[in-house]
Amino acid sequence: MTPDSHSQTPDRPAGDDARPGPPPGCPAHGLGPGGLARLHESDDLNKLYERLREEHGPVAPALIHDDVPLWVVLGHAESQQLVRSPAQFTKDSRIWSALRDGLVKPDHPLMPHIAWQPMCAHTEGEQHRRWRGAIDTAVSATDFRSLRRYVNRSVQRVVNRFCEAGEADLVSQYAEHLPMAVMCHVLGMPDEYDDRMVQAARDMIRGTETAIASNAYVMEALNRLTARRRKEPRNDFTGHLVSHPAGLSDEEVSQHLRVVLIAAYEATANLLANVLRQVLIDPRFRSQLNGGQMTVPQAVEQLLWDEPPFSTIFAYYAKQDTELGGQRIRKGDGLLFAPAPANVDPRVRPDPTADMQGNRSHLAFGGGTHECPGQDIGRVIAEVGVDALLMRLPDVELSCDEEELTFTESIASRHLVSLPVHFTPRPQQEITQAPSHENGAGAPAAYDWQIGGVPRQATAPAPAAVSAGVSAGGRDPGGGASVGGVPDAGPAPAPAAVPVPPPPARPEPPKGAWQRFLRWWRGY
Repeated sequence: MTPDSHSQTPDRPAGDDARPGPPPGCPAHGLGPGGLARLHESDDLNKLYERLREEHGPVAPALIHDDVPLWVVLGHAESQQLVRSPAQFTKDSRIWSALRDGLVKPDHPLMPHIAWQPMCAHTEGEQHRRWRGAIDTAVSATDFRSLRRYVNRSVQRVVNRFCEAGEADLVSQYAEHLPMAVMCHVLGMPDEYDDRMVQAARDMIRGTETAIASNAYVMEALNRLTARRRKEPRNDFTGHLVSHPAGLSDEEVSQHLRVVLIAAYEATANLLANVLRQVLIDPRFRSQLNGGQMTVPQAVEQLLWDEPPFSTIFAYYAKQDTELGGQRIRKGDGLLFAPAPANVDPRVRPDPTADMQGNRSHLAFGGGTHECPGQDIGRVIAEVGVDALLMRLPDVELSCDEEELTFTESIASRHLVSLPVHFTPRPQQEITQAPSHENGAGAPAAYDWQIGGVPRQATAPAPAAVSAGVSAGGRDPGGGASVGGVPDAGPAPAPAAVPVPPPPARPEPPKGAWQRFLRWWRGY
């Protein structure tokens, strides 16, 4: 596809590119050759996607940096067709016409996403099956009960850093740290988790001037891990990659570890921040969780519809001339897979604010042969991360107006910059203890966070004194013996200092099957 191939659409007559550039704020602002929209210059990609949908339908032409043309797939059904038609579309960028024709320069800002690399994300056929098979085996060996336990303990470690302050930024101090702590454990290098590793991962994704150095820092750690597992095999993710029958080389292992670490970290950090934001800004959402109408896993799935961790995923390429969404796609054209607009396709979701509970047909994790292999690990981190945080800090509240929250947006993703909160200061807890607010801080009962449980009720105050009576066990409260339930004739005064309170109106739920299941599910 070239810019000229769409210069004579009905709404954009030829010659638009020769007109003076429109001022910022004008609907035509950000248009390039042929009247095509420049995605990277948009101030609001969601609005732009809806405009493109109205003008072109489910598949629309657009431009990325350096005015490189490609198609944006906006429709849900068309996105499914894109990712599930390996005979028509591939992720191997070496066939991309724009790359072959020199439109994409070596220093293109999106080259790290676009450039072909020897890994499963960019391959097809037997090579893809070999690499993907090794990753799938490593993921399938994950003990999810043990993982939940480790996430709970990681929550304790991370929250202990700020729980006594009574305030925190849940993006920089929580959502960006918890996924890295857990992923380092999953890969088999828990000692590598620290502030520097978090900063390096964030730096790589943001594409700053120090991104190359940050990538080198991460790769050094992964190379050390790979070499160590060759010498000391263990039952962790890296150990399974190293020992897989596919016989991956050290470089192949390290490169795939990088993909897993960075992709899982970025996606989960975004997802965790988005769920926490929704809990804090939407009282109805929070009350549904508190009241049991929605579980934390359902809340996570809802946010995967509303705010997918990656807005778009680069990229697919046409292997032959074909048709998609009413558009003629030529061999070598590039197509942008876009979960964010596809998830709000009016044909699938006429009301974009509607609850999607129980519906997992969102595209947040891609689909087809390149569907995210670690999505269940990400779900566990987000689910336990939300549940455990609210157990520790049940009265957490947003410290600013919702309108003050800001995002950094790129073609690939939309990041919440910060999430400032305040709460009752609480002492640190042992990491092996199940996350709980019951640590002497005295939070109000109204803030008790109990997923699937019955809210605690205050015990009714005991009366000042009780009359002498007979217990069911055949003894009176004063301790005198009884026969047939009748007290002794001897003196047995009832001590007023030891009252017997009546049973509470709503007792604590017994440790029955459901409570035992919840405790097991959370990893304790």
